[in-house]
Amino acid sequence: MAKTRRVVITGGAGCSGSHRCDFFMGKGWEVVCIDNFLTGSPDNVAHLLSEPDFRFLEMDVSGFIHLTGPVDAILHFASPASPIDYLDHPIQTLKVGSLGTHKALGLAREKKAAFLLASTSEVYGDPLVHPQREDYWGNVNPIGPRGVYDEAKRFAEALTMAYQRSHRLDTKIVRIFNTYGPRMRLQDGRAIPSFLFQALQGKPLTVFGDGSQTRSFCYISDLVEGIYRLLTSDYHLPVNLGNPLEMTILEMAREVQKVTRSRSRIVFKPLPEDDPKVRQPCIDLATRLLRWKPKVSLREGLRTTSKDFRNRLRPGSSEGSRAVAASK
Repeated sequence: MAKTRRVVITGGAGCSGSHRCDFFMGKGWEVVCIDNFLTGSPDNVAHLLSEPDFRFLEMDVSGFIHLTGPVDAILHFASPASPIDYLDHPIQTLKVGSLGTHKALGLAREKKAAFLLASTSEVYGDPLVHPQREDYWGNVNPIGPRGVYDEAKRFAEALTMAYQRSHRLDTKIVRIFNTYGPRMRLQDGRAIPSFLFQALQGKPLTVFGDGSQTRSFCYISDLVEGIYRLLTSDYHLPVNLGNPLEMTILEMAREVQKVTRSRSRIVFKPLPEDDPKVRQPCIDLATRLLRWKPKVSLREGLRTTSKDFRNRLRPGSSEGSRAVAASK
């Protein structure tokens, strides 16, 4: 009888982390989910709590991580990811990127487990090269407000590579571009959840700057599949995962209007400091190495995400009531 493999997912109660928990459970893995609920939610993993192969630990990975028993893989995704979160929690963001990564790597070394770091397209900063390839070193303001997230991830990459070189640890690094899907917080603050939240309430859609800045949006199931393929590869250097379909933020706002059939108008506010002007992944490496490309169309992904948002905003929903009250 084949041995059940065991994976540890830090930040597993976040939107993205919880989908990874689902994915690995579906693959027959035993899943240990770690989260301190700084930005994650118990609701995202509530459906898994009764599963015999799922274990949840409420823990801050910036402290000490102790886990009994064997571990085959560690996916380190713990970190605030939305600008409103890492600007509200700058010290925690830096700590989880540095101390948290160090603790997670230490656990991987102790257990002789594969280690996958969730990095970000933000390591490219406000890029001077377009689209962004893995060999581009980036254009980051290390002391600007966004630097707490950008530099935390850049340090985490450097630490991961140091463990790979010094300890021969089996490490992987994924640079994640803008991702969306069900379970995103209603007030996440990033473009798609903000537009959906506003459109479904009939409120104006807030676009920062003139809306000409570009992003590339990848649906969550595509990202999760790519991460699994990277984990099971033998490649150690960073790999971009994202949808290369580039569009302006203003175009995205209009797409949300269409999908939700909203008559909300679009309003413009000043662009935040160091907000990247362009963002588009070059995924040639992922295509060649992992045989991976995103499959879910933007319209399909937005419809599914919009349906999830509608359900959570329905009358009587405690989550929706709290979010609406907080937005007033």
